Amino acid sequence: METDTTGPVTGRPRPDRTGAGLPVNWSLAASTAASLMPAGPRTTPAVAGALVERLRTDSARAEGHVREVTGLGADLPLLPADVLDRPAWARAAVGGMEALTSGARLPDSPWPLRTVTAAGSGAQLGALLAYMGARVLGQYDPFGGPGGEGRLIVVAPNVYAASRSLDVDGDQFGLWVCLHEATHRLQFTAVPWLRDHFAGLVTELLSLQEPDTARLARLPDAIRALRGEDGRKADVLALVELLQGPEQRAVLDRLLALSTLLEGHADHVMDAVGPDVVPDVALIRRRFTERRRGGGLIDRILRALLGVEAKMRQYAVGAAFCRAVEREAGMAGINRVWESPETLPTRAELDDPAAWLRRVA
Repeated sequence: METDTTGPVTGRPRPDRTGAGLPVNWSLAASTAASLMPAGPRTTPAVAGALVERLRTDSARAEGHVREVTGLGADLPLLPADVLDRPAWARAAVGGMEALTSGARLPDSPWPLRTVTAAGSGAQLGALLAYMGARVLGQYDPFGGPGGEGRLIVVAPNVYAASRSLDVDGDQFGLWVCLHEATHRLQFTAVPWLRDHFAGLVTELLSLQEPDTARLARLPDAIRALRGEDGRKADVLALVELLQGPEQRAVLDRLLALSTLLEGHADHVMDAVGPDVVPDVALIRRRFTERRRGGGLIDRILRALLGVEAKMRQYAVGAAFCRAVEREAGMAGINRVWESPETLPTRAELDDPAAWLRRVA
């Protein structure tokens, strides 16, 4: 589904800035992703155009349903999503990542070294985005858009391809996807402190640097965990934590807790909207969950290496937390997480909702 009807790209990634943020050549990342991105499913311009218009309408409609369920954002405008093709999504993702990481303060390095590092990082990021670009269905980027005000994106060819591979109703599946992404938009637009809090955690994590010798000292423990010598094999996320110092781990812990909550809350809400809006919600959820777990051997290896499997666990843990809290305290109880950064659950509390309820009672 590679047609011009998937909508314009609003904004282009800025040229690499060698004095600020991460040493990444963002323009190279975008061009690499576009060149490596597999083509989307083929269809007619009429079918593609109809899908794009339906997804734009569904994204605003979905947020209306999300507001009814959560009680959040009643006075905010209902806006359509930007419905894009795969290369346009990659360019948008690059722009959002550049904006999110621009506040990181890293040690100065000589200009030639930084330039070489930026080129290598840009190429690697582009390859990663090319892989993800054939799979991502949509996203809300709190830092995207022309003015950095936030941008809801739905990737039309991937929604089309996924609905066909799952053998589910395409209209219902598109709305179901929009429910998840609209929940993310509402999280950031209805909770005024969340955007800056999230950006602050990312900036703090990226700005905490340790000497290479300290990381090398922890490498043997990471290798033992990778081999499963301690009785259980570590995933990518666990290895990252093992290679970080105490300060970095503390910030990463808070960032992971927040992202787990955001993803789990969106999954919980999209299903809580229920069969009145998406009649086949149970079927779609079951087949989609199987799809998350499936794939060929190479695909599963890549997902593990890229940390996608860890992200899948975030959905499950966060959604289970929300279900448990709603059983005890209703949706108003869940909404207490949005009162302030202090009421956000910790990673330990995500596994023990009763402890979080006792703390905020």
